[in-house]
Amino acid sequence: MSIEAIMRAAPVIPVLVIEDAGAAGPLARVLVDAGLTVLEVTLRTPAALDAIAEMKRVPGAIVGAGTVVNHDQFDAAMAAGAEFIVSPGLTERLAEPIIASGVPFLPGVATAGDIMRGLDLGLTHFKFFPAEATGGLKSLKALAAPFFQAKFCPTGGITAATAPEWLAFDPVLCVGGSWMTAGSTDEVRDKARAAAAFAR
Repeated sequence: MSIEAIMRAAPVIPVLVIEDAGAAGPLARVLVDAGLTVLEVTLRTPAALDAIAEMKRVPGAIVGAGTVVNHDQFDAAMAAGAEFIVSPGLTERLAEPIIASGVPFLPGVATAGDIMRGLDLGLTHFKFFPAEATGGLKSLKALAAPFFQAKFCPTGGITAATAPEWLAFDPVLCVGGSWMTAGSTDEVRDKARAAAAFAR
C-alpha cells in the first residue's frame, strides 16, 4: 500500500504505547473490528516490537512502527513486520534509506523548512507533530497554504472533540490519537467506533 492509501484507510490512526505484548492482539482486534484498521505502535517500550508482530496476526490490521528515529529502529521494525514507518521528525540520514526501501513513510514536520526538506526528498505526505503544541489547526492552515501538494496526518494533543475540525481541513487525510485506547474493552470499542465514523 502507498502511504496515501494507508492514510485514507480510516479517519483516525490509533497511536499505541504497548507495555504488554500479550495485550496487543486483543487490542488490535477491538480496534480493527470497530473500523480503525491502521495501527501505529510507537517504539517507546521494550514490548513494542513484539506487539507489532502480534498485531500483524489480526486479520485486516495494517500495522506500522512509530517513533522511529534511527536506522537500527527501522531495521528492527521491519524485522517485526511493520508495514509503514512513522517518525517524529525528518532528517535526510533517517529518510533516505527508508525511501530507498520503498516502505511507506510518514515523517514528522512542524515548520516550512521541514516540509521543504521532505519535498526535496520526494515526499508529499507528512505527520504534523506535535499538532496542538505547534499552534494547532491555525498553524497547519498557514503552513499548508504554500505547499499545495502536501497532505497531513496531525498527531499530538488531538482528542475526540477536536478531531472532526482537523479532518474538515482538506489537506488532512487522517489524524493520529490515543484517546480511544483508555478504559474497558467496551469503552475502547465504543470510542473506536465513534472515531471510525468521523467524516472527512
